[in-house]
Amino acid sequence: MIGVFHPGRSLLHRAPALLKLGLLAAFVTAVALQGSLMALAVASVLVMVLFLIAWLPLRLVWQQVVPILWLLAFAVPVQVVFGGWEAAAMMAVRLVLAVALAALYTLTTPVSATLDAMQALLRPFRRWIDADRVGLTLALTIRCVPLLAEIVREVLEARKARGAEGSIAALAVPVIVRALQTAEHLGDALTARGFDD
Repeated sequence: MIGVFHPGRSLLHRAPALLKLGLLAAFVTAVALQGSLMALAVASVLVMVLFLIAWLPLRLVWQQVVPILWLLAFAVPVQVVFGGWEAAAMMAVRLVLAVALAALYTLTTPVSATLDAMQALLRPFRRWIDADRVGLTLALTIRCVPLLAEIVREVLEARKARGAEGSIAALAVPVIVRALQTAEHLGDALTARGFDD
């Protein structure tokens, strides 16, 4: 989900994020409850049509869906043994459709629009929940995921340059130290902007 938004002018790109979130939840629920391969085949065609409407590059779509295929390579044979080929096929199609729909959402919706939608969704509950604070928390979480990935990448490169590739400690300790330093700087920045309570 992080940073995979692909700008475009399609109907799906222009649709409100809150509407897309609601439809995503409804469609994934409907797919999960389907007990027929024919219904799942129809759902698969519908998802393909949605991707065509969104006019997304095939390479980008493939990058979002391929990780689930590695999981299915192990899960499907197990499901065939314990539940039969039909149960395995339905499980595989359901998972691929859910991941494809989530990818369609993230590829057509900027993170900022998702955060605004979440805040709008929580505003009716403002008596119990501070929607702006939840939005800030989500924004920080989304920002910190690629930041942590970048720290790990830099430490891996430094470890490789020092010839310490086989050492777990040479990876874990610097990553933890740098992550804590980054968290401290982030806390200082939030305090300076009045978010210290």
